[in-house]
Amino acid sequence: MAEHKDKSATKICGQEPGGKKKSNNFQLQHDCKQRKDVKKGELEKEPPQYEDKDPINLENINKLFNRLKLSEKSSYKLRSRDFLQVAPSIQRHKPCNEKNLVQTYIQGLLMADYKARYIPIEEDKSEALKTKTMVSDTVGGNAFEKIFKRPAHVAGKIQPIHPMDIQMAVFHCADSFLRQLMVTKLSQCQYALPLLVPDLFTQEIGFPLWTFRQFKKSWKSHNENIIKNQTIYKAETPMIAFFRFSAVSSSKSELMNNLINERHDTFFHRHCRGSTKSRLLMDGVVEIAWYCPSGEKTDKFPDCIAFCNLHGNAQDNETQLQILTEESSINVVLLPNLEERDKSMTIVEKLYNSTKPLICLLTEEDSVVSKVQEGKYTIGLNKRSRSDVSEELRETINECLSKSLKVFKLENMGERSEIIVDERDDSCRRGKEAAVQMIRLLKTKEMSKIKETFLPCQGKLWHDWCLKSKELHRPQGDNIEMHTSQKQTEMHKIREQQKEFGLSEFSKMFIEKLNTINADEKMYFLKWLGILLDEYTSKDLCKLHHEYYEKWSKVLDLKKEHDKSEQLTVEQIHLEMLLEKLNAATFGLEHILREIGQIYESNISVNKKNKGSGRELDVRPLPQFAAELMISGYPLELMDGDAAHVPLIWVQAVLGELIKMLGDPRVFVLSILGIQSTGKSTMLNAMFGLQFAVSAGRCTKGAFMQLVKVSEELKKQLNFDYILVVDTEGLHALELPCRSSRHHDNEMATFVVGLGNMTLINIFGENPAEMQDILQIVVQAFLRMKKVRLNPSCMFVHQNVGDITAGEKNMVGKKHLQEKLDEMTQLAAKEEVCGAECFSDVIEFNIKTDVRYFAQLWEGSPPMAPPNPCYSENVQELKSTILSRASQYKGLTLKQFKERIGDLWNALLNENFVFSFKNTLEIATYRKLEEEYTKWTWSLRSAMLEIEDKLHNRINNKQLHKVESRDLEKEMAETNEEVKTSMKHYFEEHKERDTLIQWELKFQEKIKHLHWELVRDAKVKLENIIYQRKALIKLDGEKTQHERKLLEKSKELALRLKQKGLDGKGLKTQFDSVWETWVSKLTGDAKPFDDLNLESDIITIISEIHEKALVRDRLNKYELIHQITDFTTYVNPIRKSWISKAFGLPPEEQESIKHLLKSIFHKTVDQVRSKPVAKMGYNKSYIQEIAKLVKMNVGNHKCINAQYEFKKEFTVDLTISACKWAGERFAELHQEFRNTNDPLIYLERKKPEYYSVFQGFCKGAKSVTVFGALICSELKTPILQSAYNKTANDLAGEMRTNIPAFKGNRSNLEKHILKALAEEENFAKFIQYIHYPRKHFEDFIKAEVKSYITGQNSSALAMINGNIKHKGQCVITAAETATAEVVNKSGDANMWLEIFSDCLKDELEYSKEHLTGNCCQDITDFELLVEVVKSELHPIIAELNRDLTKPSDIKMEIFREPPDEFLIKHFCQCCWVQCPFCKVVCVNTMEDHLGDHIAPFHRNCGMRGMIYKGTNNLCLEFCTSSVASDKYFYPDIQKDDTVLWKEYRTAGPEFENWSITPDLSELPYWKWFVCRFQADLEKYYNKTFSGSGKIPHVWRSYTKEQAIESLEKYL
Repeated sequence: MAEHKDKSATKICGQEPGGKKKSNNFQLQHDCKQRKDVKKGELEKEPPQYEDKDPINLENINKLFNRLKLSEKSSYKLRSRDFLQVAPSIQRHKPCNEKNLVQTYIQGLLMADYKARYIPIEEDKSEALKTKTMVSDTVGGNAFEKIFKRPAHVAGKIQPIHPMDIQMAVFHCADSFLRQLMVTKLSQCQYALPLLVPDLFTQEIGFPLWTFRQFKKSWKSHNENIIKNQTIYKAETPMIAFFRFSAVSSSKSELMNNLINERHDTFFHRHCRGSTKSRLLMDGVVEIAWYCPSGEKTDKFPDCIAFCNLHGNAQDNETQLQILTEESSINVVLLPNLEERDKSMTIVEKLYNSTKPLICLLTEEDSVVSKVQEGKYTIGLNKRSRSDVSEELRETINECLSKSLKVFKLENMGERSEIIVDERDDSCRRGKEAAVQMIRLLKTKEMSKIKETFLPCQGKLWHDWCLKSKELHRPQGDNIEMHTSQKQTEMHKIREQQKEFGLSEFSKMFIEKLNTINADEKMYFLKWLGILLDEYTSKDLCKLHHEYYEKWSKVLDLKKEHDKSEQLTVEQIHLEMLLEKLNAATFGLEHILREIGQIYESNISVNKKNKGSGRELDVRPLPQFAAELMISGYPLELMDGDAAHVPLIWVQAVLGELIKMLGDPRVFVLSILGIQSTGKSTMLNAMFGLQFAVSAGRCTKGAFMQLVKVSEELKKQLNFDYILVVDTEGLHALELPCRSSRHHDNEMATFVVGLGNMTLINIFGENPAEMQDILQIVVQAFLRMKKVRLNPSCMFVHQNVGDITAGEKNMVGKKHLQEKLDEMTQLAAKEEVCGAECFSDVIEFNIKTDVRYFAQLWEGSPPMAPPNPCYSENVQELKSTILSRASQYKGLTLKQFKERIGDLWNALLNENFVFSFKNTLEIATYRKLEEEYTKWTWSLRSAMLEIEDKLHNRINNKQLHKVESRDLEKEMAETNEEVKTSMKHYFEEHKERDTLIQWELKFQEKIKHLHWELVRDAKVKLENIIYQRKALIKLDGEKTQHERKLLEKSKELALRLKQKGLDGKGLKTQFDSVWETWVSKLTGDAKPFDDLNLESDIITIISEIHEKALVRDRLNKYELIHQITDFTTYVNPIRKSWISKAFGLPPEEQESIKHLLKSIFHKTVDQVRSKPVAKMGYNKSYIQEIAKLVKMNVGNHKCINAQYEFKKEFTVDLTISACKWAGERFAELHQEFRNTNDPLIYLERKKPEYYSVFQGFCKGAKSVTVFGALICSELKTPILQSAYNKTANDLAGEMRTNIPAFKGNRSNLEKHILKALAEEENFAKFIQYIHYPRKHFEDFIKAEVKSYITGQNSSALAMINGNIKHKGQCVITAAETATAEVVNKSGDANMWLEIFSDCLKDELEYSKEHLTGNCCQDITDFELLVEVVKSELHPIIAELNRDLTKPSDIKMEIFREPPDEFLIKHFCQCCWVQCPFCKVVCVNTMEDHLGDHIAPFHRNCGMRGMIYKGTNNLCLEFCTSSVASDKYFYPDIQKDDTVLWKEYRTAGPEFENWSITPDLSELPYWKWFVCRFQADLEKYYNKTFSGSGKIPHVWRSYTKEQAIESLEKYL
C-alpha cells in the first residue's frame, strides 16, 4: 500500500512506527532538528530561522492526522497506485466516516468531481446521543435559558474536520507523483492550487513546482486572436497578489471568486459548505489560480492572469508576503482601520511607495473606488453589494493592466533561495538530467527531421511493412504462392533494413537510462521526458495546427465554388504536406516505445530466419521494460495509430513478460468505441483516474491498453484481478480522409468489440444521423462475433444530453434508439447474410438498463468552466453498473487475452473475418484434450483386450458357453468408472475448464460410444468363437476318443513288453510296428479331407457373375492391373472431349482409380480376416462374397470431373486379382485347419507324445509319473501361446509409452511419419502417404512395432520369457491347488483334472477330456503328481526360454492379435476423408463424426496433381491461402463453371463439409518437399512446375532440417 521513506517522515504524529506514543513536544522538536539536518547544505546560503508553531496548535494537528487515519502511515508516503485501483464506489450523498475521508476525497478528485471536497461527515454516535438526551419533552419553559445559554457539552463538542484540512493533510502525506496527480485534477476542477506551502513544524516554505509540470491551460487573448494552449509553468502572465492584515470581516477568497468566476468557488472561503472555525493547515498557504479568457466580449479580463491568495494574516507570514509582493504585477490588500504606528502599516507603507499598482480594500469603509495616486487605489467594502465591489475592482485591475507591468512566470520562482523547491530532490534532479540529455540530442536536428533521424524504424519502413502484411493476407493475381513468397521476401527485407538501423543514439540512450537508474529515478525520468518532449514540440505544433486550420478553411471555400480550378488541387496538396509535417512533429513517449517495439520485432523476425548470423543485439529485455511501465500505470500502444496495424510480436512479447511478473492474472477487458472527439478518453480517465497517452494537440490514435488493479476488498466480489481498459481512436476521423473509410472503421470496431468483455458505445448527443454509421459498424461487428462464439456485451452512452431528468423524453429517446438498433441490425444482417431481424437476436440487450444518458462535461462555457458534477455522477453510476455486470463474468486470463489479440488481428488481416477466425488457444486446448482422450480410449481398449484374452481361454477350456453384454460391462465396470472419474476431474479441474466445457458432452458421448462399441465387438467376437467351438465339438470328441484309446493301448503294450527287457531301439521298433495299426483302426471310419481346387472355384464363381468367355480370356492378363499407371485403356468416355492421345485420362481421375484399387484391396484383406477358415475350414461362398464386394465397389465409384465408365475388362481383372489373392490366403488357412483336424495328421503329430508314455511305462514308471509328464508335454504349446497373447497387450502399452510416435494422438503419429519420410527421402513412400494415407499409417505402425520388438534393446524378449515363467508358475499353482482339494475331499484323478483345468481356465487353453475315464483310475498319489509336474515342467520352460534368446526368435504369427494390429485399431479407427484440394486428411478422431472435416495445416495442391486449367502447369497454391483470395477455381475441369475460392463450399458435396481456414502459416515442410522432389512430381504426374506454377525462389531456401523443425513447431 505504501512506500517506506526516511525516518523524518514521522513528523506528522508523535509516534514512531511500531513504537509506543511519546510526548508530542519531544517528538516534534526531534523532527524539527532532523528536518534541519537533512536540509542543511542544500541551499547555497543558510535558510532564515523560523518559529515553531504553538505547542497547542501542533497537538491539534496531530489529532487531525489521527482522526484522518494518516498517523498510521506517518513513516510512509501515500502513493498514486494506492488510489489508482478499482475500489468499491463512494456513496457521495451518504455521510462518510472520518477514517474513510481521505479515500473518499481522492476518489472524488480523481473523477474530476469538484464536489469532492464537500464530504458530509458521519456524526459521532456518542455526540448524537448527548444531543438527544438534552432535548426536553416538556412544553414551555424559560426562553432565554433555552435559546441563549449554551450547554456545557456543546461547548466541548468535537468540531468537524475542515474540507481544506483534508486536502492539505493528504498533500503533506503524498509523494511527489500523487501530489502532481492531485494538482492536475484540482486544476481540471477549476480549483486554486497550492503554490507556497509552509512545513507544518519547521515553517520552511515549500514550492511544489513539480506538481505544475503536467497540465496546460488554454485561452484566447483579445490582442492576438490566437488560441494558446500552454503548459502553465511556462506561461508569462500578470500576477495579482491578494493578502490581508489582521482579522477582517470580509472574505478575501470569496471576493476573488467573484472576480474570476462568480458561479464557482475557485478559492475555498468561510461561507462554503462544510467550512468550520477549526481550520488548521491553511494559514500561511499561498494558492494560485488563473483566469483564462475565451476571446468573447463577456470575458472579465482580456488576457490570462494569475491570482495568488495568501491565507491567514500576512503579518504572520512575512516570507510568503515578501515572495508574493516581489513576484506580483499588482498587489491587492484587505485592511481594517489601522493605527499609524501599527506594525502592519509599515508593510503597507512600503507597498504604497513601490512602483507596482496597489489596491487597498478597506473593510470598514463604504466608499467607492478612489484613485489616491497614480497606480494607487482604495475601495470600500463595508455595507456594499458584492457585485458592485467586484465590478469596481475588475475595472481597476484592467486599468492597471493596460500599462506595462512585471510578468509572472511560475518556473522562475524555483530560483528563489528562501524557498524549498520539491524538484531539488535527488531522484527528481537525476531523472531530469537524464531527460535533458535526451532532449539535447533531439535539438541537434530540425523538428521535421527528428522522427526520421532518431526513430527510423517506425516511419516509412514500418508503414510499408504494414501495407505488405495486408497485401500478403489479401492475395491478388494468378499465382497466389508466388505473390505470397514475394510479399514475405519484401517484408523480410524491410525487417532487415529496420534491423540495419538498429538502436539509434536516442533509443540507445533511452534504454541505457532505464537500465542504470533506480525505480524512483526511472519514474521521474519518464515523467520529465514526457514533459520536456511536450515542451519542445508544442510551439511548432501549435503553429502547424493554426496553419492547417487556415489552409483547411481555404480548401472548404474553394470546394463551394463551382469552378474546380487548379488552385483547389494545389491547396489540397499543401494541406496534405501540412498533415505530414504535423505527423512528423508529433513526438511523445508512445513514439519512443513504438520504436523500441519495432527494434524488437525486426530483430526477432530476422534472427528467427537467419540463425547464428554473427554479433546480434540482445533485444530480449525490451519487452520487460514495457511490461514494467504497464504495471506502473503507463498505457501500452495496442494498435499503431499512424500505421493502423497491430505490432503483434511486440504486444504479445510484452504481455508474455506481464504474465511472468504477475502470474497470469484474470482480467476483465473493457473497451470503448465512438466517433472522434466525443470524449471517450475523458470518460475513461474520469472513471478510473487514468491518463491515456495523447500526443500534444492530438486526439487518441490507434488503441491503447492500460491495467487497472482491482482492490483486495473488491476482489472478493469479482472474478478477476485487473480491469484492462482499451481506449481507441475515434471513428470517422477527419485528419486522414483516406483512413476514414468504412473498411477502416469496420476493422477498428470489430477489433475493439472482439477484444472486450464489455464495450462502451460512446455517442455524442441523440442525433440519429450521427449514430447511423457507427451503429451499423457495431452491429455488424456483433453479428460477426456471434458467429465465432465471442459474445461481448455492450452499453450505449449518450454524452452531452441536455434534459436528462425528463423521464418521458428519455423513454421516447430509448424507443427511438431501439428502432434504430433494429434497423441497423437488419442492414448489417443483410450484408453479413444473416437472419437477424432485431438487435436482441444478436446480443442480449436491455433497453431499460443498457442505455445511459450523460450530462454535458462542462458546467458552463470553457475555458473557465469546471466539470459538471452531474457528469461525474453519471460516470460513477456507469462504473457501478459495469462492475455489477462484470461480477457475472469470469474474465480472461492474461494468457487468453494475449492469444485473443493474435487471433483477432490475424483474422482481421483477412477480408472475411468470420470465415477466417482461428482460436489458437482453443486449438492448443483441444489438442491436449485429444491426447487425454487417447489415454482414456487406450485404458478401455487394453482392459477389453485382457477381458477377451481371459474369456477366450475359458471358451477353449469349455468353461464358458454363452457371452452376455452385461457380463462384459461388469468386467469393464472398474476401468470404465476410472475413465469417467478421470474425465470429470480433467474437465472440472483443468485451468482451461471454461474453454473445455464446450466439448465435455461431446467427449462423454465419444467415450460412451467407444465403450458400447468395444462391448459389442467383443461379444460378437467371443460368440463367433463359441459358435466355432460348438461346430468343432464332434471333431474334438473324436480326437479325445482317439487320444484316450492311444493312451490305453500304449499303457497295455508297455506292460506286456516290460518283462522282455528290450533296449531303446527294440522298444522303438515294437512301438512303430503297432502304431500304424492303431491309427488305421482308429481312423478307419473317418472321412478323408478333400484337396482344394481354388482356381476352379474362382473361375466358376466369377463366370456366374460375368461372361464366361471374358473371364477365361482375362485369366492371364489380370496381373497387369497392379502394374499399370495409366487406366485410360480401362475406361470408356461418356463425352469424348476430354480424352485424347495427347493427354489421356486426367491425373485426378488416374489417382481416383488407384485409390479405388487400394480401397478394394483393404476391404478384401478385412473380408479374409473375418472368415474362420483356420478354425472351421474353407467354404466356397467366401470367394463369392469377395467377387460381389469388388463388383459393388466398382459400381459405386464416382468420377471426380471427367465423365467415363469402366470397361468390363476392368471389373473382371480386378475381381480375378482380388479372388486369386484371397484364394492363396484361404489355402494357407485351410491347411492350418487340416493340420489341426485331419485325424491322420493330428494323430501323427501326437506320436512322439505317446511314445514317451509308452517308454515311461516300459521303464517301470508309475502311472502318476507318466500322467504328470503327459500333462506337462501337452501344456508346452498352450503356455507359449498364452505368453505371446499376454505379451501382445503388455507390449502395445509399453510401445505407447516408449515410442514417441505412439505417445500422443493421431496428429502426433502423423508428425513422426512426416519426419521419417523426410529423413528417408523416398518419393514412392511420399506418394503413398499423399494418396493412400491409411495404408501408409498402417505400414508405418507395423514397421515401428517390428523394429521395436526385434531391435537389439527390445524388451519384448524379456517380456515373453517372463510371461512363459509366469504361466509355468500358474500351472504349478493349479497342480498344488488341485492336490490340496482332492486330498481334503478324498477325490480321484478325474476330480484332480477337473480342478486343475478350472484353475487354468483364465490363464491358458488346456483340454483334459482325453485323460479322464479309466485310463487314470490307478493314480492315487497326488503329492507325487505335484512333484512330477514341477520336475517335468522345469525343462519345458527352460526349453521354451532357450528358443527365445534373441529378438529374431520372436514369431509374429504366434500372436493371436499382434501388437501392431492392436495399435492400428487404436490409431486408425478415425476419419480418413481427404481435402478435395490438397488431399490432407481430416484430423477428427471419430470415423463418422458430426460437423465439418478439419485439418490444422493444408498443403500445396500441386502435390496431388491439381493443375491450372488450360495448361500443363501443376498448381502451386495452398488451399488455405487461396480461400482468402478473390480468385476462382473449376470444380469440374471439363466444364467452364467456376466457383469463388471464398465460396468453395458451394462447389459440391465433397467440398461443402470441409472447413478450410484462410491462413498464411503454411508448413515450410511442404515447400521443401515440392522443391526436393520437383522432378519426381513432374515425372509422376507428367506435368511441370512452370508458368503460373513456377516455384518461388524463397521456397528453395528451406533445408530438410528446417522442414523437420517446422513440424515440431506447428504440429
